[in-house]
This record gives sequence, structure tokens and C-alpha cells, in this order.
Amino acid sequence: MAATAEAGVLERPVKSEKKPKTTRKVRRKAPAKRKTPDANAKGVRNRALGARGEDAAARFLKRNGYTILERNWTCFAGEADIIAVDDEALIFVEVKTRRNTDKGLPSEAVTRAKREKYERIALAYIQDHFFGEAVVRFDVIAITVLSGDRAFLRHHLGAYSAGC
Repeated sequence: MAATAEAGVLERPVKSEKKPKTTRKVRRKAPAKRKTPDANAKGVRNRALGARGEDAAARFLKRNGYTILERNWTCFAGEADIIAVDDEALIFVEVKTRRNTDKGLPSEAVTRAKREKYERIALAYIQDHFFGEAVVRFDVIAITVLSGDRAFLRHHLGAYSAGC
């Protein structure tokens, strides 16, 4: 507000005319196109190989009298490939599948950290599903692919014990 010296009265300033807003075109970038996964990409091939290995392991266990309770069961501690039961125990099965043995046998990939992780997974599963005592066993099924439809499967019963 401006004051005039003559009258001692406050006058309102003259409002200037509003200019019409011009619309400004904003060019937006087109969303980036997602790359479709290449069927030959390493990660895609490894996941597919792992899924085929888990399917083969589940078929093997069923043929040998095991009852599959869960496949790819997840909790805060991680994921168990297969949880099965037989007449003696609740079994947590880690499935390792390899195309060849250039980097070692599949079962050698089950490290101490992986074993400890499976123990935490087993504890979470038992707390959620069992109210009494449970005998637990940790198995490893190691699969080496020989050709497109043939593989060598080895079932390591009691591959490790809790705390080892």
C-alpha cells in the first residue's frame, strides 16, 4: 500500500491487468521400454536350470516315498527349496543343479553360511507348523546335467547337522 502525502490517506495501489497465462507445452519423455529377458541371458538360464532341477528332485523324492510338504517356502530367513517328510523325519532339502563340474560339484556349493541359513529356515518352519517335537534332517540333492534330458542326481542324506 502506498501513502499520499497530501491527504494523509492510504490509497490502494492500482492493480495491473493480469496477463493471460500461456500454456507451456511440457515434453515428457516416453517411458523407457523394458527389455524383454533374453532367453539366453545368464540369469534367465540359471533360474530355468534351477527350476528344472527342483522339479526333478521333487519327482525323485516322491518316487522314493517322501511326501512333499512345501516347495520354495519362504520366510524372514530365506527360502527352502523343498520341505518333505518321511517315516522318520522332517526334511529340508537344498537342491543344487549345475551344467557341468567346471566350478566343482553341485553339493560343494552348500557353504557354511547356506547351512546356517537353512537352520534358521527350519526353526521358522517348525515354529509356524509344529507344536510338538520334530526330528529334523538336512539333505542336499546335487544334480549335474549330462545332456538336454539326462542328468546325474545324488541324494546326500543328512548332509549336515544343526550347528555343524
